[in-house]
Amino acid sequence: MAISHVLMATTWLAVVAAVAAAALDMSPVPFHAGFTPLFGDDNLVPSPDGHSVRLKLDKRTGSGFVSKKAYNHGFFSASIQLPDDYTAGVVVAFYLSNGDVYPRNHDEVDFELLGNRRGHGWRVQTNIYGNGSTSRGREERYLLPFDPTARPHAYAVSWTPTAVVFYVDGAPIREAVRVPAMGGDFPAKPMSVYATIWDGSAWATDGGRHRVDYAYAPFAADFSGLVLRGCPAVDDEVGLGGGGGAECEVAVMTHERAVMTPAKRAAMRRFRRRYLIYTVCHDRVRYGGAVFPECDVDGDGDSDGFHEWGESKRIVPHRRADKAAVTGRPSTWPIGSLRAD
Repeated sequence: MAISHVLMATTWLAVVAAVAAAALDMSPVPFHAGFTPLFGDDNLVPSPDGHSVRLKLDKRTGSGFVSKKAYNHGFFSASIQLPDDYTAGVVVAFYLSNGDVYPRNHDEVDFELLGNRRGHGWRVQTNIYGNGSTSRGREERYLLPFDPTARPHAYAVSWTPTAVVFYVDGAPIREAVRVPAMGGDFPAKPMSVYATIWDGSAWATDGGRHRVDYAYAPFAADFSGLVLRGCPAVDDEVGLGGGGGAECEVAVMTHERAVMTPAKRAAMRRFRRRYLIYTVCHDRVRYGGAVFPECDVDGDGDSDGFHEWGESKRIVPHRRADKAAVTGRPSTWPIGSLRAD
C-alpha cells in the first residue's frame, strides 16, 4: 500500500508540475512556427522579424492564415490593430474552427470585429457553434471601451471541455458554460486557429445597409502576440505543459485563464452592463421565444434591460439613430440576418 501511495503521489506531483509550467509559459510564437498562409497571396505580409503579420483586403481578395496544428482545447490569443477611417462592411476575424474537416457538422468559436462608417466605432461579435448548429447562432455584440485602430489589443479564447471564455485585453467579456441540455451544440471536436480579413458587406454593418467602399482600400489589420497554448489533436505531439493527453487537458482546465473566480465574474458583469449591445439570451424574436439552456447561468441580469429582439435598451451606440423605436425591429440587424457560418 505504501508503494502505491508513493506512486500516486509521484503521478500527482508530475501533473502539478505540468500545470505550474503551463501557468508560466504564455509566450507568443513566431508566425511561421505556429501558422501557415491560408489565402490572399501577397495580401498576407509577415513582418521581417516573423513575430507579426499584416492581413489586407482589397477589391481583388482578402487574406488569412491558419495554425499548423489542430487542438483539443487550449488558450489562443492575438493582438490586433484594426484599420482606421471608413471600414463599413469589413470583417476581421480571429477564431477556432474545424469546418475544413467537418463541413456539415463543424464546431466554431469566433471573434468577429465589424467595421463601420467614418465616425462610428468598430464593434466586436462573439459566437459559438457546435456540431453544425449554425441555425442556432449564439451571437453577442459589444461596443469597445477603446479605439481599436490606435494600437493593438488582445483578443483571446479559453476553450475547455466545460466552458468557453472570451477575453479582451485580459478581461473576460463572455463565459459560455457547457450544460447537459446543450447536447452537441457545445464545440467538442479538435479545431484549428484562424485569422482572416474579408468583405462582409451583406451583413456586417447595420445589417448590410453600409457596404465596403474600395475607394478606401487596401484595408489592413496587423496581428501580433500570437499565442497557441493547447493540446494538439495528434496524440504523440507535445502540448501545453510539456506533455500530451490527460496531463495537457488538466493543464488547460486548471490554467488561470480557464478558471473563473468571483472577481473575474464581477469584472465580466461590469463590462457587459456597459458594452453589451446585443445578446441572443434576451432575443425572443429570432427563435420564437426559445431560450438557450446555458443562458440561465450567463449572468446577464434582468431581461428588462433588453428589447425583445435582444438589443440593449440602456446602451445606444455612438452616433447611431435608434430606429428600433420607430420600426419595432432591431436597428443593428434585420431579423434573421445575423451571420450563421
